[in-house]
Amino acid sequence: MDKRGTLIFIATISIIFIISFFYNQLQSNSFKSIHDHTLINENFDYKEYSPNPTDLIISRSDYANKLYGFWLGQCIANWTGLVTEMDKIGNIGEIKTGKFYTRDDWGKPDHPNIWSGVEPSELSPTIDFVFEDVNGVWGADDDTDIEYMYQYLMYKNQTSILTGEQIREGWLNHIKKDEENYLWVSNQTAFDLMLEGMSPPETSLPENNPNYEMIDAQLTTEIFGFFSPARPDIALKLAHLPIRTTARLDAEWISEFYVIMYSLASYIDENKAIKDNIIWMADYARKRLPDTSYAARMFDYVKNSYDANIAWEQVRDNIYTKYQVNQEDGYSLTSKELYCNACFAAGINYAASIVSLLYGQGDIIETIKIGTLAGWDSDNPTSTWGGLLGFMIGKDGVEKAFGKQFSSRYNIHRTRNGFDNNGIDTFDHMAEVGVYIVDRVVQDHMGGGIDLEKDIWYVPDEGFEITVGTE
Repeated sequence: MDKRGTLIFIATISIIFIISFFYNQLQSNSFKSIHDHTLINENFDYKEYSPNPTDLIISRSDYANKLYGFWLGQCIANWTGLVTEMDKIGNIGEIKTGKFYTRDDWGKPDHPNIWSGVEPSELSPTIDFVFEDVNGVWGADDDTDIEYMYQYLMYKNQTSILTGEQIREGWLNHIKKDEENYLWVSNQTAFDLMLEGMSPPETSLPENNPNYEMIDAQLTTEIFGFFSPARPDIALKLAHLPIRTTARLDAEWISEFYVIMYSLASYIDENKAIKDNIIWMADYARKRLPDTSYAARMFDYVKNSYDANIAWEQVRDNIYTKYQVNQEDGYSLTSKELYCNACFAAGINYAASIVSLLYGQGDIIETIKIGTLAGWDSDNPTSTWGGLLGFMIGKDGVEKAFGKQFSSRYNIHRTRNGFDNNGIDTFDHMAEVGVYIVDRVVQDHMGGGIDLEKDIWYVPDEGFEITVGTE
């Protein structure tokens, strides 16, 4: 290469470096640049409010940061959990997957799942975290996309409580009908019923939807808890029909458990360790589960095992034996001889999720690791708890935990369709929309107020009671 060619090469490399540097700076500062001013929804009538001395005061800008952390934490956990999704489901029926993973398998080769033959995950040859760096784009998955759609529908329709027809219209407008549409079991059945003209809640009735006990609602509705900070009673009202789009009985109560947990994340004692707050939140959400339900008994069994300091791997093995082999506590899905022994069921995945929640002790990294290794539909519990913990520690906390920055972009069109900007959104914009939804809930359903000058919500702290779930 001559001198002129060398200079051109050096100049080109320098330009690429400069462009990359400024792009990364834009990515890292995007949240600040959008949220360093008060967020105002021009389509909402902010009313005057006289605060009461007992009102909870919540910063809207801090909440936006937490919602960003929710989307980021959920995506990290979702894509990490997908590495081991359906790798380990037990050894009952035609599909047998050998021994479950243990903590020693982290970082080691991934095993094939029940669909992949002899091939490991395409996402990672080893069991490890899956990240999108600042130049990348997070892909949507069924653990994030329906929540995204519900948030969009609430904002578009300027409502806090979606009707059955609004839900049906949203599903039909944004879910593909014929191609790979990233729906399974109860979601797919509900969608088929919608195509025939049926709307929620009829789409989850057992006589219409035989998959009503599957996992679907618990991975698509947790976000409603964040739309009602510190008021889980109201959160349950917001989530009622979206949950009953696909779930009944234990599957419904499990989904409500998650919604309550998400709402209580804004009602914690900031002076306590996150581990202690997590246990308090879980114990409180347990009140929703009828004592005679298998969901309640699953929670109690895992919680008692945790309190007894039994290793998480042993507890996971025990719930497999207790509920899938022996079919205890009314959990009888094995006798139905369903595909993969009902590996998509709400119950067994809920039990596994409580293992990762409690043994993760509020540490987002450890919680995702345990959830990824626990088995069954492993990307579901990881997504739920990655989202919750991401919210609790916020965007900055997630980045600090992992020691790096991540992409802020999200491609909803990987799995859904019909959204603006060819489906490319950002976590900061998604957080902004979430704040606007909370504005409406605080003012219209809590009887609270918004002070735009101080950028805060006033949430009346009147107490709340969680009643036992009913049929």
